[in-house]
Amino acid sequence: MNPPLPEARERALLILLMLVQLTVIVDFMIMMPLSSMLMGELDIDTTAFGLLVSAYSFAAGASSLLAASLADRFDRRSALLVTYVGLTIATLGCALAHGYTMMLVARAVAGLFGGVLGSITLSIVGDVIPPQRRGRAMGLVMLGFSLASVAGVPLGLIIANHMGWRAPFVVLAVLCAGVWIVAVRVVPHVRGHLSAAPTGFLASYGELLRERNHLWSLAMSAAVMFSGFLIIPYIAPSMVSNIGLTPSDLIWIYLAGGAATLVTRPWIGHQTDRHRHAHVLSLLAVASVLPINIVANTPQLGLPWQIGISVLFFVLVSGRFIPASALATGATRPALRGRLMAATSAAQNLASGSAAFIAGAMMSNGPRGELIGFPTVGLLATAGTVLAIWLAYRVRAVS
Repeated sequence: MNPPLPEARERALLILLMLVQLTVIVDFMIMMPLSSMLMGELDIDTTAFGLLVSAYSFAAGASSLLAASLADRFDRRSALLVTYVGLTIATLGCALAHGYTMMLVARAVAGLFGGVLGSITLSIVGDVIPPQRRGRAMGLVMLGFSLASVAGVPLGLIIANHMGWRAPFVVLAVLCAGVWIVAVRVVPHVRGHLSAAPTGFLASYGELLRERNHLWSLAMSAAVMFSGFLIIPYIAPSMVSNIGLTPSDLIWIYLAGGAATLVTRPWIGHQTDRHRHAHVLSLLAVASVLPINIVANTPQLGLPWQIGISVLFFVLVSGRFIPASALATGATRPALRGRLMAATSAAQNLASGSAAFIAGAMMSNGPRGELIGFPTVGLLATAGTVLAIWLAYRVRAVS
């Protein structure tokens, strides 16, 4: 077992992990609001852009599958610090890429490290924070998503509008370097799981997958991610091409959505601690169907209305990840948590990459550059949401 941390040290750790999540999420999300610039600069269509988004996710899924066997063999502190260096270098590589092929490779390398970082972060929370406070801890750590939206992505757009699309990647790499230096001082050694680590490489997968509860958890996490990322990568291009918003307008979309989740995510985390995780997830999932389909149908409304719709989308769709993550971290015993979180990260990344690619293939560009076929994608996202609810009630809490 890992010894409990003093309250001040625990909070510092959670804030640090939130900053790690912030940089990982910005590294992934920044591609989406930059989509119009990149599609024009690289001369690509929605299918090629979908592959550009998917390259990160597929690579993250592949590295997470490898980590599913290796995750519980190392001190989680060491694993975090090493992979974070890799993400920092890969992000700088994105800024230096020339042409579509080089950018595709750079994004894949970033995904190799980014996908593993997510699972390591969740494993540390699961190992260090007691179950009765894990929902609130997840809510704090996952504020990284909110801050990525309210500060990271809008700031990235502002920098891109003034200095070009490469500049946000340079700034992000510098920020990652700063967070790594702080992590060296703040993140404790997390070794309580090491005594029970398996000795065989293949045995790791066998031990993980022979438990049905793990399979339900993996499927639930994948369904939540798949249904969200059918829509998320195409919010920006649909608003620019179908509605007529400008890249400057997008700043307000992400700013308002992120600001709203700063308020709602701690509340959702608190409710996750008070109630059965599957109940909280199902309520959020049902409510998210409305903004999912409104966004997919791109109503011809002014910026204030678009901001309101986006706030609903951000709050409800991203809010689903809090109870889903709490449900996944509690679906196994500590000795297997690192492997399950790595496998969960793989399932989520493969699901999000598949969703982005499938949605891009389902759509096409009209004569004026508008996206055609987005409403059908919204219906598929609705079906994925219903599946996620069904799966959530089959996941059993273990720890």
